[in-house]
Amino acid sequence: MEVRTARLTILIDPRKKKLFEEICARQDLNSSQVVRRLMRRYLLENIPADEVPDWLAPHASKNDDVSK
Repeated sequence: MEVRTARLTILIDPRKKKLFEEICARQDLNSSQVVRRLMRRYLLENIPADEVPDWLAPHASKNDDVSK
């Protein structure tokens, strides 16, 4: 798990944001959790396997499994 946090600000269509948050809530997740999961999946799909840092390796967190 990461020790530090950093803020990421994005601009999105308000309708998409509302729908996204509704879907997250149905899954008992907050939007930050889902964005972190999506970002982790994107990184793992787009970085060469030999360049994946230990802290990002798939075994680091079962909740962020890229096979989902």
